[in-house]
Amino acid sequence: MKHLRNGLTAQILYLLRPYWPIVLGGVVLGLVGGGSVAGLLAVVNQGLYATQADVATLVIAFTALCLLILVGSIGADISANYVGQRIIAGLRSSLAAKILAAPIDQIEIYRTHRLIPVLTHDVDTISDFAFFFSSFFVSLVITLGCMVYLAALSWPLFLITGAVIILGSLAHGYARTRGVHGFGVARDAEDQLHKHYRAIAEGAKELRLNRIRRQRVYADQIQRTVDMICRVQIKSINLFVTARSLGTMLFFVVIGVALTLRPFLWPDSPAAVSSGFVLVLLYMRGPIDQVIGILPALSRAQVAIRRIAELSEQFSTPEHDLLTARPVGQRTDAIESIDLRKVTYAFRGVPGRTPFVLGPVDLHIRRGDIVFIVGENGSGKTTLIKLLLGLYAPHGGMVLRDGVTVSTETRDDYRQLFTTIFSDYYLFEDLIQGDNVVPDIAERYLERLEVAHKVSVENGAFTTTDLSTGQRKRLALMNAWLEERPVLVFDEWAADQDPTFRHIFYTELLPDLKRIGKTIIVISHDDRYFGMADHLVRLREGKIVASEEKLHDTIKAPSVPTNASL
Repeated sequence: MKHLRNGLTAQILYLLRPYWPIVLGGVVLGLVGGGSVAGLLAVVNQGLYATQADVATLVIAFTALCLLILVGSIGADISANYVGQRIIAGLRSSLAAKILAAPIDQIEIYRTHRLIPVLTHDVDTISDFAFFFSSFFVSLVITLGCMVYLAALSWPLFLITGAVIILGSLAHGYARTRGVHGFGVARDAEDQLHKHYRAIAEGAKELRLNRIRRQRVYADQIQRTVDMICRVQIKSINLFVTARSLGTMLFFVVIGVALTLRPFLWPDSPAAVSSGFVLVLLYMRGPIDQVIGILPALSRAQVAIRRIAELSEQFSTPEHDLLTARPVGQRTDAIESIDLRKVTYAFRGVPGRTPFVLGPVDLHIRRGDIVFIVGENGSGKTTLIKLLLGLYAPHGGMVLRDGVTVSTETRDDYRQLFTTIFSDYYLFEDLIQGDNVVPDIAERYLERLEVAHKVSVENGAFTTTDLSTGQRKRLALMNAWLEERPVLVFDEWAADQDPTFRHIFYTELLPDLKRIGKTIIVISHDDRYFGMADHLVRLREGKIVASEEKLHDTIKAPSVPTNASL
């Protein structure tokens, strides 16, 4: 995908490279179809002056050329449609793969309101152009074939027509340059529009309660952005429309000038030259208009390819072997310890400000421990968790599993130790079940989480996730149970629970999980429950300022199957 940063021709050739046999076949068929159209015009022109002896020959030629046009146009359309759809499918798959394999910090920087339009709007724009590309190519071939026929009829008329086409092309070149710039400006504005749309969907309740903000979002943000996109699109397309009308007018001017000057400049030319010239020019108007009409779509496709190339470049450093299918091997529950040694991580700084740096952090977590990570907002708790989970690669220091350093090659295997519920979690509807899970266990979990009266499990998925925030988090906790990972991480999980269930979470659920051998890491502000922790880690401004441990036996109770009573 890095080749997409080059010129448009190089971009198109790069996308077409895997399908060159089909493309070559389509090109040949397009040439046959387009050339046959020019030949058909010549036959029609001859037919205007044919004698009875010529009729049979002309009918055979006419029929053969019609068949060639049919085969050529259909074949070119089918090949272009196949290649176009395969390219779109490849773009969608490759972009999804790049996002799935990209480091988390790169995805967090790019932001959703820029990411989603590339995957939808820009790919669809290229898809639209791919649909019209065959017509564009065939029309271009027909135009070239007609020019060849004009040259055979009369070189002076060919040169005059060529000069007009060059003049029209210059006008369209100017329109296209300005149009591409306009489409680029409009496309950038669409990112902001998508951001505003997310605001009115996700902030619907807040906007109902604040009239001033509601009017500002609609009038100053959405309406202003929509109007700006509309103005830019109208101006850009009007440039193409004006250039197109100018080209059409020039064709009729050429016909008029040629017919007017013929008696003076070419008095001895046969009538077939004049009629053929007029016939070809009148026919050429259709293919040329079709070529010109596709130019706005071509310009928008160029902008879309540029945006796709930017996203591809942003995610050009994928993590190692992240999407390679691997056989399911032996479970990795037998983890004894996780260590962070002198781990640091620095964020990009705001201009004029010192960037936030976490660490150096030293942390030792033993199997079966309940670890609380506490501190003020912005102290680095979630960043520490992402380093601990292997979502962030440390800028300094190392992460160790059972005394072995977690490397780039082993980081994804290391991540499979954890099930995590982040504060900004995403709830998947389908369940990933562990080895020992049976359907009645899922129902038992729903009962324990006090949501069985609203949701059940059918065909390996929740029947609904349209619940309150707290209840959705309980379903996420159920997912965590079913995955049967050895380490569970909760990022402010209890913040959205009612006081009764919050108490159940800290005093019953966490001890139950510990009793079956799970290692538990909790980010929490609930200081009344800090006593439930075996290890309390306090952060302040990216540093561990206190680390308190309970005195307990060093020999942990053996783990029991996850389907033990919870």
